[in-house]
Amino acid sequence: MAALIDRENNVPLVWTHLIDNVDWNELSALYLAAPLGNKKPADLKTVFTNSMFRCFVHEDDKLVGVGRALADGVDCAYICDIAVLPSHQGTGLGQQIVGKLVNLSRGHRKIILYAVPGKEGFYRKLGFRRMRTAMAIFENQALAMERGYLDET
Repeated sequence: MAALIDRENNVPLVWTHLIDNVDWNELSALYLAAPLGNKKPADLKTVFTNSMFRCFVHEDDKLVGVGRALADGVDCAYICDIAVLPSHQGTGLGQQIVGKLVNLSRGHRKIILYAVPGKEGFYRKLGFRRMRTAMAIFENQALAMERGYLDET
């Protein structure tokens, strides 16, 4: 664990990658508040357990930020599920989480990131560029189109 200081509140931020003591209900509530949707605690436990890299950031024992990366160890790392409580958005915490996951993913031939529509500018500032060939199949294609994740063609 590493401690950094929350610049606004002068409170130490405690970082960990361990999942042993994660409160999956608290993590689910963070995603809802961020707002990144309703993610079930059991599903979050599965995806974070299966991710090679992960960051959990706490302030006073409260989860305030999180992110993860799926990676195969050589070719591809995929950064996703970056979430920061609204009270901590705009403080640089999201940028620090992405930076940590990028550093952990170094050595892979490519680092891919999945962004919420409208947040591309944030990630562009961190060095990410739009891919021209990325494609996806969503479980609910219509909802993905409605939310701006897919083009019609």
